[in-house]
Amino acid sequence: MDTLAILKRGPVMPVMVIQSVDEALQVTRALLEGGINTFEITLRTPAALDGVRELVNAFPQALIGVGTVRDAGQLEAALQAGARFAVSPGLPAALLPALAANQVPFLPGVATPTEAMNAFDAGFAAQKLFPAEAVGGVPLLKSLHSPLPDIVFCPTGGIHAANAAAYLALPNVACVGGSWLAPADLVLAGDWQAITALAATALAQARQA
Repeated sequence: MDTLAILKRGPVMPVMVIQSVDEALQVTRALLEGGINTFEITLRTPAALDGVRELVNAFPQALIGVGTVRDAGQLEAALQAGARFAVSPGLPAALLPALAANQVPFLPGVATPTEAMNAFDAGFAAQKLFPAEAVGGVPLLKSLHSPLPDIVFCPTGGIHAANAAAYLALPNVACVGGSWLAPADLVLAGDWQAITALAATALAQARQA
């Protein structure tokens, strides 16, 4: 499965910062019940890689990826944990040999037209616009479509329930990423039904975009 096919599995990809393995299992189960099937687990906590291992084993129907990958060591650790794809906030040159050696689906982050063209020239036609809202959001993506029609984006950063549909309506957006599907207050409260409802609502809104 290539990166674009992964993005097209669903219009919304939750970006998850997990504090424990149990939390990862509970949140992922709730999101799956709401119809989400692709997940980015960020390498921002000590529990991330253990969480990935457990999620891969517990939910074979889900596509589990790892985000915030910044170097070859993190990429290798993510793959050993069972990650099916990797996401980065950028495209550091030091990552390129490891990506070529592993042939793993990879979503590099870009924020400008030059970065988008450089990533495309490196072989990445599917890219993450990050941080999307901060760098121009919907107007920027509209402007990029005409000169860069062969690049498809997954905007992440500042995406939420109120603006996701505007992004998904764009011809060069395959999906959006964000953390609003599993907000910290609902996770802390253990309100898994509310998270399932948020996921189902997000998918219903996406289909209308």
